[in-house]
Amino acid sequence: MSTILDGKKTSEKRLEILKEEIGESGLYPHLATIIVGSDPASQMYVRMKHRACEQVGIGSVGIEMPADATTRTVVDTVRMLNRDAEIDGILVQLPLPAQVDAERVIGAISPEKDVDGYHPENMGHLFLGRPRFSSCTPTGIMTLLAEYKIPIAGARAVVAGRSIDVGRPMAALLLNADATVTICHSRTKDLAEELKRADILVSAIGKPHFITAEMVKPGAVVVDVGINQLDGKLVGDVDFEAVKEIASAITPVPGGVGPMTIATLMENTFRATKERACERVL
Repeated sequence: MSTILDGKKTSEKRLEILKEEIGESGLYPHLATIIVGSDPASQMYVRMKHRACEQVGIGSVGIEMPADATTRTVVDTVRMLNRDAEIDGILVQLPLPAQVDAERVIGAISPEKDVDGYHPENMGHLFLGRPRFSSCTPTGIMTLLAEYKIPIAGARAVVAGRSIDVGRPMAALLLNADATVTICHSRTKDLAEELKRADILVSAIGKPHFITAEMVKPGAVVVDVGINQLDGKLVGDVDFEAVKEIASAITPVPGGVGPMTIATLMENTFRATKERACERVL
């Protein structure tokens, strides 16, 4: 039976520590979120982020834009927040509607306020091995692995998915931690065999129960980033009930990676606040 990597429990622990740090700092961080349109899942995620802000003592501002907003209006809103001295972190909720150029929007965020870690400058720092702000989900996963003392150095890590928000930064963080890393994707040959080589398997492909027990090496650590609907239930990419019988450790869905993503966003926001405070002193 696997060890359950409890992201909910770990995130609450991290948030309590962060709340104390913020209270003792004399600083009052502020996070601004932008959501375009009325996608229910995106709205739910934004509400969760604002609740976490309230929990730890971070001020938050939510900006809602219509579904037919143009790239220019969203970029102008981002630039307004860049100029706002009260705002320490900016998060644009993804995905954006098809008519909005997400690359231009993300590129408009000041790197110093890019607490989601998607700006090309911050991505560059990550791939150079000296991250400033790293994507929240991969960073949260690294925190969760550290909490459970999962050894990474020398491990063979396989990341299923090559998205810019999870797959690629996840691979970079694992590489920075001295794992030997393989990224798999839709064109990978013998995918099942590649997955089965993993000591640490991270799945971010968005297909419910795609990864079965036959694809997992006995004793592997399995991290499931997937959030999918199946028969009215929220499930991951991994067939949890089957895989937990052979994995040494596994994240549940829900309650695994998701809470760690939000905790990391809060930590990144406070880090941005401290860095900006230092710049003002200098």
